[in-house]
Amino acid sequence: MTFDTIDKKLLGYLQEDCKKTNKELSGLLNLSVTAVYERIKKLEREGIIENYVGLVNKTKVNRDFVVLCHIKLIQHRKEYLTTFEKAVLAIEEVVECYHVSGDYDYIIKVLVADINEFREFMVTKLTTLDHIGSTHSSFVINEVKHTTAITL
Repeated sequence: MTFDTIDKKLLGYLQEDCKKTNKELSGLLNLSVTAVYERIKKLEREGIIENYVGLVNKTKVNRDFVVLCHIKLIQHRKEYLTTFEKAVLAIEEVVECYHVSGDYDYIIKVLVADINEFREFMVTKLTTLDHIGSTHSSFVINEVKHTTAITL
């Protein structure tokens, strides 16, 4: 799908604050409320807008100890990949998981309260998964940039 200037602006506003009303958006875009509504519905139908969410402040909910874990499986067999991916989907501390190229097979982002909770996560959840050969963890010292917005 190609986007015109208005679509790009509309998506920018929605990514900034999806609680803006169609009336507020119509004022920002110089369109009628109906035109804004129709554009949003089209973007939803096309799958451009997948969902609307509330972003939670991880510090306020005591989940601000961020760890990036690099995981290497014992082999690259399809069944091992599938088993690992299915298991990771069920682990609540894992908020992101990427199958990657390079020295490791996966990188996961883990949110926990502190180092003790991370240790418990490693001992009782991550290292109990089948087919893991090795892990390497990096603790985030400072979050320099974090955004969910995609520039068009």
